[in-house]
Amino acid sequence: MGWRTTLEDTANAMAAPGKGILAMDESHPTCKRRFDGIGVPCDEANRRAYRELLLTAPGCAEHLSGYILFDETIRQATADDTPFPALIAATGSLVGIKVDAGAAAMPLHPGEKATLGLDGLRERLNGYRELGARFAKWRAVITIGDGLPSAACIRANTQALAMYAAFCQEAGMVPIVEPEVLMDGDHDIDVCDAVTRATLRAQYAALAEQDVHLEGSVLKPSMVLSGKGCPQQASVAEVAERTLACLLSTVPAAVPGIFFLSGGQTAVRATEHLNAMNAGGDAPWRLSFSFGRALQEPALQAWAGEAANAAAAQRQLALRARLNGAATLGEYGAAMEEAA
Repeated sequence: MGWRTTLEDTANAMAAPGKGILAMDESHPTCKRRFDGIGVPCDEANRRAYRELLLTAPGCAEHLSGYILFDETIRQATADDTPFPALIAATGSLVGIKVDAGAAAMPLHPGEKATLGLDGLRERLNGYRELGARFAKWRAVITIGDGLPSAACIRANTQALAMYAAFCQEAGMVPIVEPEVLMDGDHDIDVCDAVTRATLRAQYAALAEQDVHLEGSVLKPSMVLSGKGCPQQASVAEVAERTLACLLSTVPAAVPGIFFLSGGQTAVRATEHLNAMNAGGDAPWRLSFSFGRALQEPALQAWAGEAANAAAAQRQLALRARLNGAATLGEYGAAMEEAA
């Protein structure tokens, strides 16, 4: 039972009250798209400088229980040669690592993708554990469209996530299970609700088949939202209500924490949705955040690749971390944005 206790301790530390996770695990192509938006070359030196900026931002550690890193990032160090994992551990936060190999087009299923990366995963996890990682992340994407998603897409992705989760627990690492239902499209919130329910039901059936210890795992889902192109956008209150109802009917209470992804929402709207869910009543799991762009975008814009802007960028990151930390307690309000 010792390994289960260790996993549970890590999962509960990830889900500490008032804290969330910073997703900074962008692959090189994703990082390039972000840097292109601010006119900064996406070379190793700039990636390292930007990541050091994020990891050394004053005031963030009290609101962040963990950081999800990329393969390059977990091997990098600060300008004074402090390894990034050691830097994170010194703040009392946990080191996480993205371990999937990205999504590829599914054969015979146009418009759908399946995530790759199970080959060699056991060895990679053991290596990351030696580098300091205590949890991992694997993202699958579910597309809504005409006749989509197919049962085959849901099954392929949820089964791969379950196998990944089992490998993680074998290695003594907590798996973040991330089946993201994309908000791209003109579908309404009812369609998103139905697809999310189907995906999560399949996900927890697959995890059960793999004997994954739920108390030593966490979920990173998308919120139940209207599609980006839907002319009728659901209100913050409706998103919170529909998301909670969906999760209550699909996610076992044994799961310690649910860490929402921001999935293309604005920084402010993602915080509003998270706060509304936590202000609405008790849930059997800790409801928190594992945001990437919704935490990083203001800091990235403030930085713009200039070392002189580092302090201003760090203030932006610390602000978003603090506001989302408040949202995990249902204590966020619009006045906090204005005061900042």
